[in-house]
Amino acid sequence: MTFTPFETAAVVIVLATALGYLNHRFIGLPHTIGLTVMGALASLAVIVADTVLPLRLVAAERSLLASIDFSDTLLNGMLSFLLFAGALHVDLSSLLERKWTVGLLATLGVLISTVLVGFGFQAIAWLLAFEVGLLWCLVFGALISPTDPVAVLGILRSAGTPPAFEAKIAGESLFNDGVGVVVFAILLAAATGREAFSLAHAAELFALEAGGGVLLGLGLGYLGFALMRTVDEHNIEILITLSIVMGGYALAQRLHVSGPIAMAVAGLLIGNRAVALAMSDRTREHLLGFWSLLDEILNSALFLIIGLEVLAIAVGGSHLLAGLLAIPVVLGARALSVALPLAVMARLRGFMPGTYPMLVWGGLRGGISIALALTLPPGDLQALLLTATYVVVVFSVAVQGTTVGLAARRLLPEPTAIS
Repeated sequence: MTFTPFETAAVVIVLATALGYLNHRFIGLPHTIGLTVMGALASLAVIVADTVLPLRLVAAERSLLASIDFSDTLLNGMLSFLLFAGALHVDLSSLLERKWTVGLLATLGVLISTVLVGFGFQAIAWLLAFEVGLLWCLVFGALISPTDPVAVLGILRSAGTPPAFEAKIAGESLFNDGVGVVVFAILLAAATGREAFSLAHAAELFALEAGGGVLLGLGLGYLGFALMRTVDEHNIEILITLSIVMGGYALAQRLHVSGPIAMAVAGLLIGNRAVALAMSDRTREHLLGFWSLLDEILNSALFLIIGLEVLAIAVGGSHLLAGLLAIPVVLGARALSVALPLAVMARLRGFMPGTYPMLVWGGLRGGISIALALTLPPGDLQALLLTATYVVVVFSVAVQGTTVGLAARRLLPEPTAIS
């Protein structure tokens, strides 16, 4: 069975609607988390049904997933919209007050976590008798270390966290995925033999891609702001933001700079400067409503597909065990990679009680990690790393995602508190 692009989109939206309704009506999990869990359970039910009866449902679902091409759909399509939409709602002034903390977490934190996870996963591979070189273990560290802004921002909005804490973790998540993608690309090129690895060359590429992404985002954001100041028509201003997202992300790919970072920066500028100074109340309501709705639709589709992707993983017991063992390794690396930047910044300013454990537990992994794992060369190695990635992501979304709100209410002061 093959699906046309329209049929694929129709099936995803219908499934997201049906499962979202069932979750809201009978289960009560947060919407995106419920879609991931129910999507995974639906895939497992399909496997069981096909085992009992020759319904060929697994083949149909695999065909659906193949027509989506999750990696390309997310990294070269949905991600630009989701990052821009998420950044629109982040308070820029609060983020700038914590720019050094956010910057260290998004750069140094990702690099530390990549190395720690890499060495930890090599120990797991040795324990389970998998032949995996250190570079490939570091590739896994790079793809699993960034926290997913889509998952994090959605949870924070429903958890009622204090603005000061939200600025830290939302800001980190918006930027560290761009950093993680750059580090992943550098390590993957070295692991596949396309380029020789050297710290100097890696640092140069990192500076060009990340720095170029920031500059492009600033240019796009200020261009959009300047254009919006000259008109007061909500349809035109919404089209301007769509042009920034679609045209800007395509331009970033052509210029070989970080599109995710560019979208985060542009979204911050439009969501703060343009919303405050270049829009009437009516335009502001229409524009933010449009992006909120688009964000909700794309989030629903994304987290459903994450759940359905259970069919893409290897089902071998040793592969699943590697994924389960990777969970404490990733959490431990997160704990250490957060501790060092906070220790550095604690000398300059204090932090509200509960910041450290919440940054560790609130660092959710999501679709970006799975999308990167799906870009690995096909074979036994991809099967291992993809399975480990999927297990870690599902744990992060289903366990951390469902408890981070409760943890925030217990560990953090009331939202009126100031850090």
